[in-house]
Formats: sequence, C-alpha cells, structure tokens
Amino acid sequence: MLHRSAIALVAFMWFAYFLNYCDRQAVFSMFPSLKADLKMTDEQLGLVGAMFLWVYAFGCPISGYLGDRFSKRLLVVLSLVVWSIVTIGTGLVASGAMLLVMRAAMGVSESLYMSSAVALTASAYPAAKRSRAVSMLMTGQIAGTVAGSWFGGWMADRGQWRWAFFALGVVGVLYAVPYFAFLRKVEEPAPDVAKTLSFTSLVRSRTFLLLCVVFPVFVFGLWLLYGWLPAFLHDKFALNQADAAFNATAFLQTATLIGVIGGGMIADAFYQRTHAARFWLIVAGLVLSAPCIHALGNSDTLLVTRIAAAGFGLFSGLFIANIFPAAFDVVSSDARATAVGVLNFFGAIMSGFATLFGGMWKQTLGIDRLLSITALAYIAVAIALIIGIRCLFPRDHHAQNPMP
Repeated sequence: MLHRSAIALVAFMWFAYFLNYCDRQAVFSMFPSLKADLKMTDEQLGLVGAMFLWVYAFGCPISGYLGDRFSKRLLVVLSLVVWSIVTIGTGLVASGAMLLVMRAAMGVSESLYMSSAVALTASAYPAAKRSRAVSMLMTGQIAGTVAGSWFGGWMADRGQWRWAFFALGVVGVLYAVPYFAFLRKVEEPAPDVAKTLSFTSLVRSRTFLLLCVVFPVFVFGLWLLYGWLPAFLHDKFALNQADAAFNATAFLQTATLIGVIGGGMIADAFYQRTHAARFWLIVAGLVLSAPCIHALGNSDTLLVTRIAAAGFGLFSGLFIANIFPAAFDVVSSDARATAVGVLNFFGAIMSGFATLFGGMWKQTLGIDRLLSITALAYIAVAIALIIGIRCLFPRDHHAQNPMP
C-alpha cells in the first residue's frame, strides 16, 4: 500500500506540470492570429518553438546538475513562479522579436522544473512501481497540451490571445502558494553539495548514451506535431483555430493518456520477469508509432487523420511512460536529475529543429513528407535499441544493481 504522502506528491506535481504545458503549448494554436497581429512569417513562427526549445535544452543539464546537489523542492517552486510571470509578460509583447525573447525566457524558467520533478517523484516510489508513478506525472503533460492548445485557440478566435497568457500566468502564480506549503513537508535526501559526481558517471553507461540518441528522434516527431499540426489541419481542412487545435490535440492526447498509464502498468508488471521491460516497451512504442505518424500527414479525410492521431498517441504513450524510468535502470540513483536533464538537452535541441523545419519547409517539402521521413527514423532507432538491449543493457544494469 503506497503511503498517502507519495500519492499526494504526484497530485501536486501533476498540476504544476499541467500548467507547464498549458503555458508552453497555448502559443502554437494562435499562429494564424500571431501571424496577422504581429506581422510574422512562417519561418518566424517556426522560431517561436525553436527558440523556446533550444534555450530550454541548454538549461536542462544545468538544472539537472543543480537538482542533484540542491533542494529539488525549491527548484520546482521557483520554476513555476518564474515561468508564470514570463507567461503574463508574453501577453504584453508588441512584435515578433519581443515574442521570441519571451519564449527564450520561458525556456530558461521551465528548464528548472522537469529534471527535479521527475527525480523527486521517482525517489518517492520503489523500483517496481516507478514507471506507474512517472507515467501518472506524464499525464499532466498530456492534459496541459490539450487544455492549453484549445484555450489558446479559443481565445485567439475571439481576438483575446493576450488575455489567454494573462489568465494562465495568474493561475500559476496563485498555485505556487499551496504548492510550496505542501512541498515543505516532503522529505528528500539531503543533497551532497560537495560531491563531484557529474556527467562522467552517465557516460560510463553505454545504454544511457544510446537513449540520448533514441530520445531526440522520438521527440522530433512529437514536436513537429505539437508545433505544426494545428496549423496543418487549419490549412488542409479549412478549420477555425479552436477546431484545428481541438482536432490536433484531443484525439492524440486522449489516446496518449491511455498509452502512458497502460505503458507504466505493463512495464512495472513485466519488470519482475525482465529488467529490460521498460526498454522493450520503448521499442514497441517506436515501431507501432511509425505508421501512425506517416498516416497523420498523408490521410485524405479528417476522420482518418483522427484515427491516425489516436493510434500515434496510444503507442507513443508506451515510450513516454518509460523513457525516464528506463534511464534510471542504468544510471546511479544520485544522478537521476542529471540524467533527465541530459536527455532533455538532446531532446529539446532536436525538437527545436522540428518546429523550425516545419516553418522553413511548410511550403516546399511539406509537413506531410516531414512526418513520413520521421516514421522511417523511428524504425531505424528502434532497431538500434534492440541491439542495445541485447549487447549493452545487461552490463549497465548490473553495474547499477549488483547482485548480493
């Protein structure tokens, strides 16, 4: 029976993570309005996502390092307050350049959150239940993507996109009060500030290094959809911004919710049979997502597009639920926040290129062909991971979990 404080911890962390994704995703469903009001080009709109993700990328390893050496509780609250203030400031921008500056500031502030949030959550649960705990936290990302995208599009259709940022930011600032009050009571291991453990400990795990290749490929497709699917559906099926945002997120993210929860439960159930269970679920997620992401860009009807989105969401959920718990299986316990930070660094760098390339090649190569190329890349890294599970995982897992 899980202690109530561990369950409450996930609940509090979940809502903060929900706000995190509401604030970062709302902008993507506003592209048509931002293009008109701020006189932005498609390339500049692509930079809106890229600027956030690239700054976020460089902040993640630093935040992970800080999370393993200082209080994770303070870092997550500080991150919430700062990114909420930045969200309010985003509603005041008067030009595309100012918007890019605010997105960069959002990247800095939100980078402080993820590494410490995942590590703090994982530490509250035993290894056999870790995937379920982290997968429940990940559902905040899913709900925030849907809510933020729909809310942003809905407000933009009414000419009130600035007020969307004001409202989201105020909610975050207000939530910081009960969030901090709860976390003050949460126990966490005393950090060893003097400890010299660094990225070198992660480099020794060849399986972790392989994850640093696999993860960016996966999130390239994810952020291509996050950044450009609303505009893609808006143009392809002549939908308004709210309907485009709904169709781009509701079916994909609802299925992702099921996939994430199911992926966490399946991985924990099979962990007792094979300690590589989380890695095999990641492989399954990649292989099954590939045809779905291809169909998302190449379906002729909205109905088939919705089905493809649901399929991608369901199978990608297997990946999302297990990527960080899998990394924890092959790295030391006192480097978990750093491991999340490093993975997010590589993932966010590639994600930035996904949103940028979507803007650069929207009129030439096309979003549909980019999605098809991504599907092939999914298959390629899945094969590489299968080889890694056979050749690298046993040694790395044993190094972190030696038999008595």
